[in-house]
Amino acid sequence: MNKNLVNKILITIGFLFIYRLLAYVPVPGVDTAVIASFFDSHQADALGLFNMFSGNAVERMSIIALGIMPYITASIIMELLAATFAPLGQMKKERDGMVKYMQIIRYATIVITIIQAIGISVGLQSLTGPNGNSAILADHNTFIILSAVSMLAGTMLLMWIGEQITQSGIGNGISLIIFAGIVSAIPSAIGQTITMVNTGAMSFLTVIAILALILSTVAVIIYVELGERRVPITYAKKVMMQNQNKRVMNYIPIKVNLAGVIPVIFASAILMFPMTVMSSSTNPTVQMIADYLNPNSYFFNFLTFSFVVFFAFFYASITFNAKDIADNLKRQGGFIPGIRTGNATMEFLNETASRLTFTGALYLGLVATLPFMIIKGMGVPFFFGGTAVLIVVQVALDTMRKIEAQVYMSKYETLSAVGL
Repeated sequence: MNKNLVNKILITIGFLFIYRLLAYVPVPGVDTAVIASFFDSHQADALGLFNMFSGNAVERMSIIALGIMPYITASIIMELLAATFAPLGQMKKERDGMVKYMQIIRYATIVITIIQAIGISVGLQSLTGPNGNSAILADHNTFIILSAVSMLAGTMLLMWIGEQITQSGIGNGISLIIFAGIVSAIPSAIGQTITMVNTGAMSFLTVIAILALILSTVAVIIYVELGERRVPITYAKKVMMQNQNKRVMNYIPIKVNLAGVIPVIFASAILMFPMTVMSSSTNPTVQMIADYLNPNSYFFNFLTFSFVVFFAFFYASITFNAKDIADNLKRQGGFIPGIRTGNATMEFLNETASRLTFTGALYLGLVATLPFMIIKGMGVPFFFGGTAVLIVVQVALDTMRKIEAQVYMSKYETLSAVGL
């Protein structure tokens, strides 16, 4: 392993360590004991889902309690606007325009963070502990200002950490932050399971069934994520002679899941945003809607499935550009056997990608909803369903691919340096 790769890995680990430290820095003016006691009875509902994605920062009322979700929500909004409005989509494709595009996302993140922080602050005003102690130790108006500023600073720090990991570390920074938050909850989940087995609240056979379900889910995810359709390509003899000393790709790899983990993260962010805002309301209608959005409900899982499928098709249409691939093939003298170059190739690639995306979208939707519903039927007291497993496995696979690419790159550089 070369020194450059080691440095990238150490930088990534260092920033993730800072992220975990921030999870233990509470918002000024809160009684963390009251909040912790409140979350002890809400580990398997909407708050449990929110807490899982924040790496248990919500139950500590940390400055990063909102996690990276406001940034993801802002990114979703911008992606939808870029797909709708041509000028914004063109801005995203240009180098200078991309800088402005990312700046707009940052400003939108600030607005969303402030709205969510105020919503949480107002909701905490009515929260009391078992002994009637208030969760807020400061004046209500002062606390709202303190919490909004603190959570805004925490979210901005997370956004900066994610960007630094992406630029200087290894892997996608935002995905790794979510990955670290989910993984950090595994030891406590294991501890709760062991305690329940020892006290007789859960049978050993149930634990084996849960492990079997998680392992089978991981196996399915790995199998599908590594699956791809290889569309063969044939090049003209002249092109092959010109590139006889170079490796020429003789197929186009189209993954079964073109969108990756993004649809699941997007769907979770979309569903958690209204849950956070509505949690502070005492209006009966709003509370009824919040009950429908409880992860224990079939309606919530139906929404999750629908959003995942939608974002799978939406994101795949953005990442896979059949027109550019067809134009590049024509320019390089390549073609798909039996398919004419130009529009016919583009239509063939679009049709192939659509079929694969349909299968991939169903797979994502089922993995994101079915395991959690089965585990909940077993009476598991913590939130660790298919969404968490899917994100963990996909981010791990993506990071391993990038590490492998760095290793191969260093080998090529070494061979070039020695003249081979």
